[in-house]
Amino acid sequence: MTPSQKKYSNYKKLVDDQLALLIRKKEPASLYEPAQYVLDAGGKRIRPLLVMLACEAVGGTAKQALNAAVAIEVLHNFTLVHDDIMDNAAARRGRPTVHTKWDSNVAILTGDALVAVAYRVLLKTKTPAIAHVADLFTEGVIEVCEGQAYDKVFEFRRDVSLDEYMVMIAKKTGKLVSVSSEIGAVIGNGSAKDIRTLRQYGELIGRAFQIQDDLLDVVADEKTFGKPIGGDIVEGKKTYLLLKALECAAGKDRQMLLSVIKNSGTSADNVGRVREIYERTGALAVAKVTIERDIAKATSLLKKLPATPARAMLYWLSDMLLNRHF
Repeated sequence: MTPSQKKYSNYKKLVDDQLALLIRKKEPASLYEPAQYVLDAGGKRIRPLLVMLACEAVGGTAKQALNAAVAIEVLHNFTLVHDDIMDNAAARRGRPTVHTKWDSNVAILTGDALVAVAYRVLLKTKTPAIAHVADLFTEGVIEVCEGQAYDKVFEFRRDVSLDEYMVMIAKKTGKLVSVSSEIGAVIGNGSAKDIRTLRQYGELIGRAFQIQDDLLDVVADEKTFGKPIGGDIVEGKKTYLLLKALECAAGKDRQMLLSVIKNSGTSADNVGRVREIYERTGALAVAKVTIERDIAKATSLLKKLPATPARAMLYWLSDMLLNRHF
């Protein structure tokens, strides 16, 4: 294990240990059992890691930012619970989703409670800038909801553009990532320039992360990915790859892609054919270049920060996200 991997594991344990202590009540069991179930599910903890590293990168400490880091992770888990209801997803992280294990009403209430829990732990953060931190956190909640709203609207539209898709993922996926790095920098009392730099770093990392998810759905090893390859194609999701390929496809290729959108998906037998279209149109190659470009831009921004162990960890994090070595 490298020093960076060890530090990542240590910070992840800090967050996991705090998450295990958040749910203090047992009754009503219909609320607190599923809430604990969600927080026990594990995860990479990328967002809380960003909060703590951003705080350290501007001169603060991980301990200063721990409550905010945990709050961000709880908020992230809230979004997953509600997203799973709307997407009718049966599994999450290899386990039944809350609405599957219990029911949709329980899942809705659990998500609501998790938002409150997130604010409770966030407001324990010791910083003179707590009002600013709370404002950034709240704006994150709102924009994630906006992104999810766009995503649901796009399901019923056949004319979604790539530009519209990029706006959607900037809100639904990217916002919590950029808010994580921005909040960390504020708690660490960073300068306006450093806070802006870390926010921009988070925006680029968040966008690259989502496009990479779209790409992995088509090219990843199924065992490593943890779910069937081509699921987005079968469900007819409007991903970066589908929309980029549509910009370039013609003839039968274009008709095939349009049928995927029109029918809200296709059979698993057609996944290979659609993947070939992605290759022919250059969508796969463009996606890879876009991911690499965003990660490179994010990494370049880090040069504006003081040379510290935290900055070195942010470089490491960029590389891990690019290559998905978690």
